Amino acid sequence: MKNIEIPYERDRKGHYRFFEILPGLLSWSLLILPVVLTLIDTTYAVVFILSYLLIYIVRSFGYDFRAVSGYLTMKQHLKLKWNDFLQDLDLGEIDESLHITRPAWHIDNIQRVKGYPTIYKPKDILHGVIIATVNENREILEPTIKSIIDSDYDVKKIILIIAYEGRAGEETQKRVLKLIKDYRPFFKDAFAVKHPPNIPGEVIGKGGNITYAGKKFEQYLLDKKIDPKNVIITTLDADNRPHKLYFASLTYMFCVAPNPLRASFQPLPMFTNNIWDAPTLMRVIATGNNLFYIVLTKRPHLERNFSAHAQSMQSLIEMNFWSVRTIVEDGHHFWRSYFFYDGDYRVYPLSIPIYQDAVLADGYIKTLKAQFVQLRRWTYGVSDVAYIADKGFFHKNKISKPDVFIKFFRTLEGHVTWATGTILIFGAAFIPSLLHPQSFAANQLPIIVSRIQQIGIIGLLASVYVTLVTLPPRPSRIKRHRSFLMMIQWVLAPVASLLYGTFTAFNSQTRLMFKMYLSRFDVTEKAVIVAKGNVISSNADPDK
Repeated sequence: MKNIEIPYERDRKGHYRFFEILPGLLSWSLLILPVVLTLIDTTYAVVFILSYLLIYIVRSFGYDFRAVSGYLTMKQHLKLKWNDFLQDLDLGEIDESLHITRPAWHIDNIQRVKGYPTIYKPKDILHGVIIATVNENREILEPTIKSIIDSDYDVKKIILIIAYEGRAGEETQKRVLKLIKDYRPFFKDAFAVKHPPNIPGEVIGKGGNITYAGKKFEQYLLDKKIDPKNVIITTLDADNRPHKLYFASLTYMFCVAPNPLRASFQPLPMFTNNIWDAPTLMRVIATGNNLFYIVLTKRPHLERNFSAHAQSMQSLIEMNFWSVRTIVEDGHHFWRSYFFYDGDYRVYPLSIPIYQDAVLADGYIKTLKAQFVQLRRWTYGVSDVAYIADKGFFHKNKISKPDVFIKFFRTLEGHVTWATGTILIFGAAFIPSLLHPQSFAANQLPIIVSRIQQIGIIGLLASVYVTLVTLPPRPSRIKRHRSFLMMIQWVLAPVASLLYGTFTAFNSQTRLMFKMYLSRFDVTEKAVIVAKGNVISSNADPDK
């Protein structure tokens, strides 16, 4: 089998270490660049800061436009009769007995699939759903299972697997087995898989858990004589609740994709399960994340696996499932697949949500800490920069080098911007005037920047609108004034971006620079506020 594994920490040397250091080196250099340029010549600093800001503003207007476009697409897709579309695909033509409105792209797809070498029929497709859990309580897990059962899809075509950590102890095992017993009758089948602790070569993380479950499921399919090419695997976290149209739309996309065995399918993550209960700062971060992933549906060339995602079981078997050596197994899985299939791999966005929890722990301080830990894990995706460079430029492959370079550059630039963007936009303009208070250009710079930022606020209003209309209804136990807070909370966006974007990104990049690797998945503590306002908390990490 082709070697697509990320190197062990002890084996990262030479060029690999260079590319691990590079993102942090660029971020720290960019951070001090306005100071250096000001000391050389104030004009250089002014030109750099204005150029950076103008590029940022232009990109933000594009971002706002895609936010509205992505929302409208999601709104449209949530109204479609996906099961009727599946009936057309099974028939191989438009079923005239169904008096429904069909979009033009569906009619085109009916004709297009007839020319495919392999035609996948919806009636032959089965789904495997792996729910990964550590120590989450029943109040978190059960709604996830119920959301699958409530799907507008034949649940008897779904096999449920709950993958739980053996290190979590007897209580977790009892909880999981009870859930399997209670809900197995609803599915085609359901079973639990206990991930043994301390498997050599594995970091403590989700990747090892779902990979172990995937291999057990592979044996299950073999025993049942089920072709893995007709099975789609969706991985869910304990708090992930698929929209009722998710499985029908996923089946549709799988069957119309030119080569679904060389693709994964990315639903829309929406952090809204508990959005009305989360503290203000967490709501800003959660709704900002919602907006980002809505925008990403309009930029499919930039789509990567994130959190809940789906892929052919056959593909997973071929590449030996997910990586067990990294704590960011979801985003890393894109690159793992990309290099395994020599670039013949893509991610198809689905404009159908899978609803997730905003960060909420038992207590405000714990919530602040849990949010930092979660985003530090996300920003640790910067570790893929070295992996891309290593596999793309230093190992033999058939991938177009320009394609590798573009993907490498975009990944690098994205992480550097994640670390430096907020500081440069909101703080760099004051540096020249502080160092050269006698300079006219330096003193005018903050005024000019302020005017440009005011223009940017116009575009921001469109994004704020999208975040508001995608909120779930306010629970009756939540006071009305919270609705007003939802509108004005965006004044905290720069604070949230600085504390939980800039700082977490610099934390991850600096760790890589000095080989302070994150070698275990820090599970986010979760709390649930039930109907009467009572808090039910689970310390999701059994080692703490």
